[in-house]
Amino acid sequence: MLNTFKTVFALIAVLGLLSGCSSSKKKQEAAPPAATTAEAPVSAGTNLDALKAAADAAGNVFYFEFDSFVLTEQTRAALLAHSEYLKAAPRSIRLEGHADERGSREYNMALGEKRAAAVKDFLASQGVSSAVEVVSFGEEQPAEKGHSETSWSKNRRVELK
Repeated sequence: MLNTFKTVFALIAVLGLLSGCSSSKKKQEAAPPAATTAEAPVSAGTNLDALKAAADAAGNVFYFEFDSFVLTEQTRAALLAHSEYLKAAPRSIRLEGHADERGSREYNMALGEKRAAAVKDFLASQGVSSAVEVVSFGEEQPAEKGHSETSWSKNRRVELK
């Protein structure tokens, strides 16, 4: 519940910054909202501290369902905050993919890589041009040791570093 609240707060902060950065120039043509968000350059007046705070509030660990590399809505919302910050302050990042202990070592290494690549692709679709390294640890670095759904759900993740 707290993560959801943080994500919503981060999105509100990012959207508030985006709406506050609009130009007073006349509209030339109306562009679709999705294209404007993904391609709009960040103005010099953007408050980097607020963008960083929104990205920090969104967290840097993104969780996945069992045997999946599909981004959840919560992950997409958090990544939007990160994408705005990375567009304003480009930097190199590393995406570390992980899996739970079920499945073979080889399968989990591939699944961890697919999860990290899905995050990378989403950031790229939002206009992030930072250098992004994708690494998979498979099941080798569990966030929580254990043999239950609670433990496994914390190990199916991508960490942004």
